[in-house]
Amino acid sequence: MLLWAVMPKVVISGLGFITPIGNDQATVVESLRHMRHGLSLYPRFDAPNVPVRVAGLVKDFAIESPDPEDWTFPDQYKIRRETLRGFAPHVLFGHCALTQAIADAKLLPEDVSNGDTGLFTASAGSAMMLHHNLSRLEKHGVMRCSPLGIVASVVGTLSFNLVAAYKILGSSCGFASACASSGHALGFAWEEVASGRQKRMLVVGGEDGNLETVLPFAGMRALSLNPDPNTASRPFDKARDGFVGVGGGCAIILESDAEAARRGVKAYCEMPGWGMASDGYNVAISHPDGSGLAQAIRLALRRSGLEPGEVDYINAHATSTPIGDLSELRALKAVFGTGHSDAPAISSTKALTGHGLSLASILEAAICATAIRHGFTPGSAHIQNLDPEADGLNIIRTNLAESPRVALSNSSGFGGANVALVLKAV
Repeated sequence: MLLWAVMPKVVISGLGFITPIGNDQATVVESLRHMRHGLSLYPRFDAPNVPVRVAGLVKDFAIESPDPEDWTFPDQYKIRRETLRGFAPHVLFGHCALTQAIADAKLLPEDVSNGDTGLFTASAGSAMMLHHNLSRLEKHGVMRCSPLGIVASVVGTLSFNLVAAYKILGSSCGFASACASSGHALGFAWEEVASGRQKRMLVVGGEDGNLETVLPFAGMRALSLNPDPNTASRPFDKARDGFVGVGGGCAIILESDAEAARRGVKAYCEMPGWGMASDGYNVAISHPDGSGLAQAIRLALRRSGLEPGEVDYINAHATSTPIGDLSELRALKAVFGTGHSDAPAISSTKALTGHGLSLASILEAAICATAIRHGFTPGSAHIQNLDPEADGLNIIRTNLAESPRVALSNSSGFGGANVALVLKAV
């Protein structure tokens, strides 16, 4: 405890959003305040052999072509042709989100490119780009493939490209733990700053969110078959039948409070700690009792010096799958109990955003930070009949008019990887 006491306080000083509910912070906040979702019918799913109809698409970006030179995106983002050639769609999303976050944190180029600033990323790579390049190899031969085909396709593409584009000189790494990926990226970025190894960390998560990324999950029976965008994503509802896949990018700037104060930047909130734990149960589904997630939450609270009763709001991982939501409800009961008058408010903003896979954790942490800054607590939309398993928990179906003092953001991924992030008002 004495060592922790002298560690730098870690704060969030900048945010950036490219998402189905908005491509900037102001639009995202308005969507959350009005509980306006970003889901729609996806034209590429409109085929007799495709049972899924709904996805969350990023507006104002046309990125369906495997050739980045065919893409169109908002004019405000100036990206050199030679830089764009190594991108996958989610790298473009992440690049634009990071541009926003850097401006939001009032970072100068020399603040970004120095040995005290690092970059951690999270994505699953680009199935579309990988398929395109392997198809070219098979049809035309290896020497007809793009020289940048590998760096535009594999899991590390987000890290490779952003490290080069932003001239990162500090720590860099890409994380791949499925839906917990960007939670791990944020957690280990926190470690870098809290330990004093880095003064700041840029953290970016992204996913393509196209047919190639999303549709394979239908084979797992994990996607919603509900054709109505207004009800397809309904975490905690008794009739939920799967998640709605989405793409986009989100960026968070973590740095020491001293660094933020030096530049006169007001922090969104503090990140006092995090926790992670594994289920050790199944390659694809969460432990039925939510034991790994419960342990991650306990570790996050312990590291943050908080008791369960001090948590005001929980942004649940809840993706709208029958098994996953149930597991998380049991984890929350194990840690927070039931029926308390001061029980934390609980919601899943995936009812509005859909499920961003590797993007999910960082997007939801950013949503918590905006809620703390902008004075509200987001509700859980689209619940018509609450799952009886939620009895005794404070699942809020509408927004609350006050911001949380302490927020918890949960994430769970394949293999039983669980992450809990704690955010606290400053």
